[in-house]
Amino acid sequence: MERIKRHKIKILCGLLYTFCLFNLLGISMHTGQNENKPAKEAAEERAVTDAVEYVSSTMVAEAPKIAITFDDGPSVHCTGRLLDGLKERNVKATFFLIGKNAKENPELVKRLFEEGHLIGNHTYNHVDIAKVSDDEAKKEILDTDEAIFSITGKHVEYMRPPFGIWQRRLELDLEVMPVIWSIDPLDWTTENVDEIVNKVVTEAEENDIILLHDCYDSSVDAALRIVDILKEKGFEFVTVDELILD
Repeated sequence: MERIKRHKIKILCGLLYTFCLFNLLGISMHTGQNENKPAKEAAEERAVTDAVEYVSSTMVAEAPKIAITFDDGPSVHCTGRLLDGLKERNVKATFFLIGKNAKENPELVKRLFEEGHLIGNHTYNHVDIAKVSDDEAKKEILDTDEAIFSITGKHVEYMRPPFGIWQRRLELDLEVMPVIWSIDPLDWTTENVDEIVNKVVTEAEENDIILLHDCYDSSVDAALRIVDILKEKGFEFVTVDELILD
């Protein structure tokens, strides 16, 4: 919530600036025009008006940020349609790719990258890294990174471990940051789009990370409806790095 603290400090500074001006100039907030006022007094009142306008502008509420993420892709059947919908809505998302799927669908990976979405690592074979050796876990992650790098020319910095199970000791050897989630509608368990949508939009709050999958038609339909509803509520969709680094 550091961004919110900075925003409050900015507002307080603006208020203090205005207060100091009032005391220094010893004039009221009346800013009506009067052609007979001396030039100095008019300039002083103009300064106060500018200060008030500055404070008003800083007090405008910033849109609450939220991230929508997709696991297990890219899918030749679903990811393209999802990308079409996100592009139409001018929304950037985060995609945690399975390495073998990325290797089989290089054009989709390239499109994800070129359209400004954040690409993350989801292991090569969707394995529970807590149930394999450290060497196997590293290979799963590094092989996925290599598959993505060969297409985009950029190494992957973020990792979503399958099932949300992460081994912290891997952070000592691998330059990836684990990203979990705060809202999981379990979209992989149902084809009921209304159910998926309701679970997300009723829970959504600022800085939440939504988990969905871009390998089910119902999930794609739900995702686009979720975006429409939350944008209508004033949310701004960002990639997860913007939430983590803000």
